[in-house]
Amino acid sequence: MKILYTASCILFIMLLAFGAQAQQAGNQLSTSNKKAEKAFDAALQAYQSRDYNQAIIEVTQALRADSNFCEALVLKGDLFSDLKKPAEAITEYKKVLRINPLFSNNLYFIIGSLELLIGRYGDAELDFSTYLEGKNVPEIKRKKAVSQLANARFGLEASLHAVPFEPVNLGDSINTRYDEYINVITTDGEKLYFTRKIPRSEKSPDLRGYEEDFYSSLKADSAHWRNAISLGRPINTSGNEGALNISPDLQYLFFAGCDRPDGLGSCDLYWAKRTGGTWTEPENLGPVVNSTSWDSQPCFASDGKTLYFASKRAGGKGSSDIWKTELNADGSWTEPVNLGDSVNTAFEEMAPFIHGDGQTLYFSSKGHPGMGGFDLFYSRRKPDNTWSKAVNLGFPINTFSDEMVIVVNSRGDKAYISSDKFGGRGRQDIYEFPLYAEARPMPSTYFKGIVFDSETKNRLQARFELTNLEDGKIVGSSFSDPVNGEFMLVLPSDKDYALNVSKDGYLFYSDNFSLKGQHGIDKPFIRNIGLKLVKVGETVILRNIFFDTDKFSLKPESVAELNKLLDLLKANPSIKLELSGHTDIMGTPAHNLELSENRAKAVYEYLLANGITASRLSFKGYGQTRPVDSNDTGQGRANNRRTEFRVTGK
Repeated sequence: MKILYTASCILFIMLLAFGAQAQQAGNQLSTSNKKAEKAFDAALQAYQSRDYNQAIIEVTQALRADSNFCEALVLKGDLFSDLKKPAEAITEYKKVLRINPLFSNNLYFIIGSLELLIGRYGDAELDFSTYLEGKNVPEIKRKKAVSQLANARFGLEASLHAVPFEPVNLGDSINTRYDEYINVITTDGEKLYFTRKIPRSEKSPDLRGYEEDFYSSLKADSAHWRNAISLGRPINTSGNEGALNISPDLQYLFFAGCDRPDGLGSCDLYWAKRTGGTWTEPENLGPVVNSTSWDSQPCFASDGKTLYFASKRAGGKGSSDIWKTELNADGSWTEPVNLGDSVNTAFEEMAPFIHGDGQTLYFSSKGHPGMGGFDLFYSRRKPDNTWSKAVNLGFPINTFSDEMVIVVNSRGDKAYISSDKFGGRGRQDIYEFPLYAEARPMPSTYFKGIVFDSETKNRLQARFELTNLEDGKIVGSSFSDPVNGEFMLVLPSDKDYALNVSKDGYLFYSDNFSLKGQHGIDKPFIRNIGLKLVKVGETVILRNIFFDTDKFSLKPESVAELNKLLDLLKANPSIKLELSGHTDIMGTPAHNLELSENRAKAVYEYLLANGITASRLSFKGYGQTRPVDSNDTGQGRANNRRTEFRVTGK
């Protein structure tokens, strides 16, 4: 209700001016009734002391003495504003304008702002228009009024064209009589993270105020969640933690901590890392990311390196903007970059949520045309890495109240919000609803499992890199857990990917995910990966070496895999490899033998051209003689058409 408070401040100053004028220049108030003046002065004093009950009694006496006393009507409107009764405040202010339309042009601005707060969009449009037609409108107020007029017009239009919206309360296992704020739904949809705000007196009768802590809940079945449990230490403390985010690969946890001993500003960003199912002690992200101002609401992208967050730092477009920083290989962070005019405005932007598709950003804003207050918007990343014009999610997802946070599942078909508008179990409750088609991101699936030593079965920490085969760019990176070897990697649809899993001292593992044109993904990829030590006799299938049918020229999509092979040879300068080609049984054995040898030779020549000496390499074609699958199915024949390497010496 910031608008209410601002309105009261403006009019209170105006009333004090009226009182001073009346004392210095005789009676310049809009009444000549001494009884009304006396009661008005008493009401002003009570208002200035924040004794609202007494102020209402006194201003009511003033208006009984003179019902056309404009200053008393303004003061009564101020009182209703401060008491968060906008409809009553509007009634009193409009009485003033009926008595004297020229009393104060500023009243039209204040009335319009209050009308936006309660969804009276048509009335707000008229009042902001009238305000802008007035004389000597200050430029800063003109800009604000123009923005609010756009909101009024948008709200009027949006309320006539509602979008589908059917919120469902997540139930008693999540929501309580206190506030619950949605934070994260995991990539696999199996776990929910949220913030709960509880009176400190729940822990001890001697404590005052509220404490915010993080909780999680596991999926029970398709429609229910298990009872939420606290994340506990070291993440939750006796202070307040807020704005939780878990990275899509489940390896990093981010949150905002305020007024901490190691803080650099009012609120800073912190992170912790997962090791064997527990979190490390949180650390401040440091002075490159955190400013001397307010930094909060982090969201880590599925690419494994980009962190989006809201900040009030200097150099932004408005009072708070959305920024991004990237995690370097050495664990440092890059200088934050503002997301620009498509996302940020001269007002406030908050709560970024980047979907697993890496392209769709949801956020909250007061600056883009909306229903009033904070509204939810989305913007899509363009090929040049700029952002498209922000799109309002529409009514009734957005209302004249503040809508601050939205989280969307990996499939893109369901969204989660926190709200106090639907008669829930407490104040803010968490709700799930189907997200209408136009606002959905590109759906994503995921690849998860464990990494282990193929001989000892010991769990391993290994690096994952997901490469877009079309342009060769790494679109996602992650590590498996150092203790239990678990991993999860987001796979956005409509692309073809090469996957590389590597660890020092081991041969890499490669895989291929062909998701081109796939817009609805039902089944994730679950696979445990055994890595082989670098030793003589071990063989690796190169699943991302590509040739056209019956050809032996390397396709451009092969470069990512070839470069990983180069990296392996450079990291292990003593090993020697045999490169081998294999075919299915289609065609004559002689032809297949020749084709397979030429394909192996193509890889051999690429490695030679990139600095590997011939003494470390050999190549051979085996044709159709060494199948790894049946030749009776299309998939089996595809598996048999392959390129491999074998360690032949060290």
